[in-house]
Amino acid sequence: MSLINLKSKDMYNEPINLWRTKQRVHYHHDVISKGNDNLQGTASGSTATINIQSGTTSARNGSTAFFDNGANSYHAKQQKEKNRRQGNDAISSALSATYCKLLVLLGVCLPITEVISDQIPTYVYQGFYVYLYVGSILFVIFLYISAFRNRSLFNALKDYHEKNSNVHLKHKVTHFGSFYLRVGAIAFAIGTMVYSGLEFGQFFELNGHPGCRDVFVAITPICRMVLCIVQVQFIFLNTTYMDMARHKVTSRFGLMHMVATNLCEWLYVLVEETKHEIFHIGQHEVDPAHDLVIHNNSVSGTDWSAVNESLHHHHPLHPLDTTLLTNVSSILANATVGPPPTAAAFSGCSRTTIMGALVQQLSPFLFPCTIEYSLICAVILFEMWKTVKSIPDIDKTRKNSVKPVAAKPAHHFSVDCSQSHKGLFFGIMIIVMTIISMIMYFVLYTQPGYELVATQEVTLWETFMYFMCASAVITGMILMRDLRYIKDNSDDHHSMDLDNLLLIVAQTGVYLYGMFSILGSYFAKWDTVPDRVEGIIAEVFGVVQTSLQTMFILHASHRRCKGNKQVRRKPGREIITFLLVANIAIWFVNTLIKGRAVFRETHLEFFGVWGWTIITHISMPLAIFYRFHSTICLFEVWKVTYKAKAH
Repeated sequence: MSLINLKSKDMYNEPINLWRTKQRVHYHHDVISKGNDNLQGTASGSTATINIQSGTTSARNGSTAFFDNGANSYHAKQQKEKNRRQGNDAISSALSATYCKLLVLLGVCLPITEVISDQIPTYVYQGFYVYLYVGSILFVIFLYISAFRNRSLFNALKDYHEKNSNVHLKHKVTHFGSFYLRVGAIAFAIGTMVYSGLEFGQFFELNGHPGCRDVFVAITPICRMVLCIVQVQFIFLNTTYMDMARHKVTSRFGLMHMVATNLCEWLYVLVEETKHEIFHIGQHEVDPAHDLVIHNNSVSGTDWSAVNESLHHHHPLHPLDTTLLTNVSSILANATVGPPPTAAAFSGCSRTTIMGALVQQLSPFLFPCTIEYSLICAVILFEMWKTVKSIPDIDKTRKNSVKPVAAKPAHHFSVDCSQSHKGLFFGIMIIVMTIISMIMYFVLYTQPGYELVATQEVTLWETFMYFMCASAVITGMILMRDLRYIKDNSDDHHSMDLDNLLLIVAQTGVYLYGMFSILGSYFAKWDTVPDRVEGIIAEVFGVVQTSLQTMFILHASHRRCKGNKQVRRKPGREIITFLLVANIAIWFVNTLIKGRAVFRETHLEFFGVWGWTIITHISMPLAIFYRFHSTICLFEVWKVTYKAKAH
């Protein structure tokens, strides 16, 4: 358009409509004087550009005039608020992560210092864990109160829209982790609550003992049980009304507090059970019939000097063992004499008479539940912390209000078990042979002079299982190489990614145990380790099989059938079925046999009692969880990969 057609009154009195886009306006020399006030400095015959959307007018010669229409200041204000909000989010995320790191470091330092030194008061050591438990419980209560208010508002909106329109409101349910992972976590939570309940039951036996009257003996397990119940409800059972985006800062700090609580709980149980097993080993050497059950109703009745001599007998040249054993034994020996006892004293006070003996016998099977449960919760809570700002409140979907039932059938579930029978048969055979092998181990191990034969028998069967599983993994990779590879961003695939992350974390335990066992067997003296060759071969096969299986699961989780031929044949499904059942068999062996430090007695001599017990208690719970979680991931692959219609 040309300005020659615009009158002076039009230019100044009426707005110019240019369709909210950049339009080029040409004008002649005779209107320069009229437009000079609006387009100052524009050369004669040049072309000007008016950008109504941004409120500026620019010329080709570089001059710019600003039109103050109010939009510019509004957008600048909005951008300023957005930048400030993003900066505040980044600061709160960094501060909450730092807070979690400090708590975890305290959770590392306090248990170790409490073992090495007897100068830490009980109220400091146990009070730290009570603070963690109570803080997590209060945060979950705060979220439930907020969720109750959101639920009331949501129900009111839902009733209004259903009566006056065809808009159907529903909350979007956000789950972190697969269904089977949540079921497994609930099972581990049950084991954790049983473990805490037995510890609480010891308080009533200790109440009459001098030096053992400490209220934290009862408060700590009670708080752990309450947190376990609340946390299971929060993470796995009810995330429908949890709108943490309304309280971002509180939610970030609360979630990081819960992450630190689970990690510190992991370290606490690890240190406590390591300490108790060390004393159990020493007492068993002194008097195998007692197994650390003190029947004299007094800590002083235990011959801790004999325990020390027994522990030193395994490896007398470790100065760290000498220092630790001296300090802890002195604490326990003086538990009934000095002022308020430290937490270490309760290792002598607590595991006595009925409840203490029960805890001592069941703790090797229950404390891995606490470690695995804490690991799952910590990872899932961390994922929730990362998505605080993106958790939706209400998902609005328009549905047909006339036939709501026909839109989507409810509770429809089907499982296609075709092409799985051979893998299931061979997997069942592996489990049967594993049970027979474990029975032989427990029978032979109780017979004097047959301990080495029992260990060799389990080691040989373990090597055979690793070989079979590694061969199956390689075969499965070959059979599944023609399946379609996808990169899915759906919620179901995000859940599978979380399972894969947990699998990689748990694999660290298998590597740690295997590598330390290989080093302990290879560098030990030939005459002191008669089964060193079998041990090295078994652990090498275990590390190789674990590596191949993890790569196979990570790869197979992205595979889908393409075409009717692959849907009918289901290549590789029998292999996945076999691996699923075989990992259950290996889980049995790790849980019932290899979870105790005494399984490799020669390593007790090589690394020392403290060293090998700590290595076992750090690595084996992760290795046990790896086998359990492998079954979950393999079942997800078994179920999703071979569906006729990919989701």
